[in-house]
Amino acid sequence: MGTPVEAERPPKSGFPPTAAFFDLDKTLIARSSTLAFGRSFYRYGLLSRTDMMRGALAQFRYRLSGADHRQMEKLRAQACAACRGWPADRVTEIVSRYLPDLILPYVYAEARVLLGEHRSAGQDVIIVSTSGQEVVAPIGALLGAESVIATRMRIANGHYTGDMECYAYGEEKAVQVRRLAAERGYSLPSCYAYSDSITDLPLLEAVGNPRVVNPDRALRRTATVRGWPVLSFSTADRRSAQPVGMEGP
Repeated sequence: MGTPVEAERPPKSGFPPTAAFFDLDKTLIARSSTLAFGRSFYRYGLLSRTDMMRGALAQFRYRLSGADHRQMEKLRAQACAACRGWPADRVTEIVSRYLPDLILPYVYAEARVLLGEHRSAGQDVIIVSTSGQEVVAPIGALLGAESVIATRMRIANGHYTGDMECYAYGEEKAVQVRRLAAERGYSLPSCYAYSDSITDLPLLEAVGNPRVVNPDRALRRTATVRGWPVLSFSTADRRSAQPVGMEGP
């Protein structure tokens, strides 16, 4: 995997703080965090059988080749339509109940090590994902992230309206990263970013230390041309799935 983090050089007093920004799906985990909960939402009556069939097809395509811009826009429209009217507290309950089984077993082993290296180097770990805040925030807590940037759905009277307040995708990821950096004083030329998808090129270009993980073809070509490090993560050992920081000796 190489040595992507300079752990021997922790931040010194007076130096601007730095952060490592991680995409989530296929970068930290080996599946789509949004589609992972489809069966659970169906079981609790939030998704129809048609929605489930669409989700299964999307998951299959995602595993084969990831998701391009057209597919992401299609998933966005489907998600907005499907969640309209959902009670927000029920979604939170379902995510909390099934998160350990549906997400933790899919965390890449190499990603766990990398997260620890960045924290040991005194750098904040931030997850930047197109998936919803209600899914990404608890995943971030389990993985030891300081905070997350994620898509936010509008909620009114305790129910989803089907509209988005923030779609954390493409250029918007970079916009949100720069906003957070300005708020916290991060030195972006010293920060890191990790992603698998060419759609995250704006995020990678926003920092001084871009890294690509299991990249799609377009991102691999870009990384080769620009001399960016390419990391290869394998599927995590599902037998040892547990929150970051809870590993045994």
